[in-house]
Amino acid sequence: MSADAVELPPLIPGPSAIGGDFRRFLFLALTMATTDFKLRFYGSVLGYLWQLFRPLLLFGILYAVFTQFIRVGTGVPHYPVVLLENLVLFQYFAEATSAVSSLVDRESLIRKIQFPRLAVPVAAVLTATFNMCLNMLVVLTFALASGVTVKVSWLELPVLLLCLAMLATGLAMLLSSLYVRFRDVRPIWEVIVQLLFYVTPVIYAIDGLGHHLSPTMKHVMVSSPLAAILVQARHAVIGTGPSAAAAIGGWARMPIPIGISLALIACGVIVFKRSAPDLAERL
Repeated sequence: MSADAVELPPLIPGPSAIGGDFRRFLFLALTMATTDFKLRFYGSVLGYLWQLFRPLLLFGILYAVFTQFIRVGTGVPHYPVVLLENLVLFQYFAEATSAVSSLVDRESLIRKIQFPRLAVPVAAVLTATFNMCLNMLVVLTFALASGVTVKVSWLELPVLLLCLAMLATGLAMLLSSLYVRFRDVRPIWEVIVQLLFYVTPVIYAIDGLGHHLSPTMKHVMVSSPLAAILVQARHAVIGTGPSAAAAIGGWARMPIPIGISLALIACGVIVFKRSAPDLAERL
């Protein structure tokens, strides 16, 4: 090395996904989530009631259409409860994964402050989770009013909601980090969500399809993690219809939706962790 050579200082790594203090990460995510939740209905006369009206209005329209005209719900026990529960869970999934633009929406904050980047998409998922938990209280109240009895299987519901939240968080991490580089991700995902609404048993019950689909097609439909959660949630809360294992064709096939879910979560963690240090430069 020559005498005139100048030794460069070591590179300073950018902010990581979680940072060194996990408690600080959780505090930031929870603070942003609660702030967004409060500001969403700030200045509104009805406030949170708007959050209840949206699934209830959609429920009323779909219930009228699919019981009076198309008659998909004919013969399905407690079909109104099935429909409302599926709508609430699917809308939660759609709202949580709409965090695809969360990093871009927080561009000014990310550029100015060094903080755990993962707090941004996690805060968006938490905000959707707050809404979903309150909506699920409406679903359970409606179920009791419709004659559904409380069962021990209701204890499965928190576990299923946790699985759904983990799946949504993994997708939110993956999509939000990809959206920073590729702005086509958002419209593509919106189309995929619309497609999932129809290929997932939301407006219909998997056992109510009768002879319209072969058993093999039904097994393929329940191979989706989202479909498996919806089918099992109905079985746990209402007590009618097949379980997810029965709908997919036996416990031997349950590793399929579980494996897909774990793969999506792992991809989200890996991609976001690699993208976090240079997010500010790419925005």
